[in-house]
Amino acid sequence: MMRTTTTLLLAIVLLASCNQYQKTPSGLSYKIAKSGSSEKLKNGQFVKFNIEYKVPPKDTILTSSYGHIPAYMVIDTSRPAKHSFLEIITLCAVGDKVEFVMSVDTLKKLGMIEYNNIFHAKDLIKGRVEILKVFAKQEDASADLQKEQLAEKQKEIKELQDFTAKKGIKTQSTKNGVLVEIQTPGDQAMKADSGQQTKVMYRGTFLDGKEFDSNMDKNKPNNQPLTILVGSQGGAQSVIPGLDEAIRLFGKGGKGKIYIPAMLAYGQNGQPPVIPAYSNMIFEIEMIDVSAPPPPAPVAAQPGMPGQPQATPHGKK
Repeated sequence: MMRTTTTLLLAIVLLASCNQYQKTPSGLSYKIAKSGSSEKLKNGQFVKFNIEYKVPPKDTILTSSYGHIPAYMVIDTSRPAKHSFLEIITLCAVGDKVEFVMSVDTLKKLGMIEYNNIFHAKDLIKGRVEILKVFAKQEDASADLQKEQLAEKQKEIKELQDFTAKKGIKTQSTKNGVLVEIQTPGDQAMKADSGQQTKVMYRGTFLDGKEFDSNMDKNKPNNQPLTILVGSQGGAQSVIPGLDEAIRLFGKGGKGKIYIPAMLAYGQNGQPPVIPAYSNMIFEIEMIDVSAPPPPAPVAAQPGMPGQPQATPHGKK
């Protein structure tokens, strides 16, 4: 009942302001607050913009780039968008601000989403966009994105520095800005390093103390150490960059806490629904073992491989 009432109220507000909102062919309601610039965006340009989506019943932010790394895209009018702010992108200019409303039912009919615990029948999703900048070349947009990513990481590092300073925690920094509190350094003759295999017990939390993952729970007797191949990129034994970098400061038996900026963890995407976007995090760790990795399994010989006898008709050579 509450959700239906909220949806109806939003629809009434839109109707009451019909002189402000317009509709696209797909039914997207929108209004554009002009910046004063008359030069509209064009096909082939690269656009930098902020975007945010809110979902009912309490206008909860589903995703937002405001205050973080803006979004970037190339305008491609050869692929007409449906029920998205991209339908009106070429009506906008740099500095313009857009408000828009999408229908969940329409998005489902278009095959873009499914009803679930977030998107319900008859819901209306509210969004806003601000056009920040336009680039003629992809390399210029890429260079700007790199600056934004660096600025985001520096902001997160400052947040962690302030967090640990306020609590009187003494840390050292890795080359990329991960803060490490070494409580027990461990055996320095058996230090984790690139190419070595480590076994680690860990507990991961957000800065507010909420736990998102752990293998330290004593109530779960089947918990096993996490095996990490230090310096590996991808694969079953790799971990987030900040953790991979920080464990190198510990030897076998070492204990401590690692404070990782989001951009060296799960970044701007997070890992829904457990880890929100731009989540700084803390890992409490214990280095159980450090050793050389086991040798790779031998490759089974295949017929015709060098060094193998070649078969001949009737088994004759």
